[in-house]
Amino acid sequence: MNKTVNKTVNENSAIHAVVSPEEWVAARQHLLAREKEFTAQRDLLNAERRRLPRVKVDKPYVFEGPQGRQTLADLFEGRSQLIIYHFMFGPGWKEGCPSCSMLADHLDGMLAHIAQRDITVAVVSRAPLAELAAFRQRMGWRFKWLSSYGNDFNHDHHVSFTKEELARGKVYYNYRMMEGGDELPGASVFYKDGQGNIFHTYSTYARGLELLLGAYSWIDLTPQGRDEDGLPFTMAWVRHHDKYEDTPTAQAAPACCHADASAA
Repeated sequence: MNKTVNKTVNENSAIHAVVSPEEWVAARQHLLAREKEFTAQRDLLNAERRRLPRVKVDKPYVFEGPQGRQTLADLFEGRSQLIIYHFMFGPGWKEGCPSCSMLADHLDGMLAHIAQRDITVAVVSRAPLAELAAFRQRMGWRFKWLSSYGNDFNHDHHVSFTKEELARGKVYYNYRMMEGGDELPGASVFYKDGQGNIFHTYSTYARGLELLLGAYSWIDLTPQGRDEDGLPFTMAWVRHHDKYEDTPTAQAAPACCHADASAA
């Protein structure tokens, strides 16, 4: 056994006591009570989110998609609720952000289920449609991915930034001024009423997007958890799903995912 492995074993032994089944059940019941408290608090937080005020959207956004030009109203596809994921993919990029790609890997299988709750999900990026389509084909995705190239949608929802904004050193992201790149991730929610009026109801950014990352929920169940403390930033380990190799350090950390954004 090498020194690194031996050190890990010793550290784990020091942290995790080995107990009888009865003692383990007692400890698990104590944690279960905490988990139930957290679930109740989460339900209250979700209810508070639903009570947020709304902002009417009057700007005539037009997107380019596989079906041609579509307005924001068209993206609802006859439903009253729309979730848009702001995927980090700027004009001229060779590929999309690895962390956004990890989130996108969750989408296809659940879209049919979400649609049953009167919700449509779409993905929007600022790169031209041809660049998005090529990467979408490479990744094997089927979800609707639209280009906002040429309109202000990404900028208005604080996920894309102008050269002038970047030159100031900080941009307005996640409801505060912070350092950032020209593209950052986010998700925005919209509601359309019976008269066709569209309202912006919610947007979340940075760690708020963990709600959409089911893989982390699985990872959080394990003894080592996310194991990200020694990384340059929290999602430095993430690769496009066609780039993973046997060794986790085989490739350099992706540059497009901003460290501060993932930790904010």
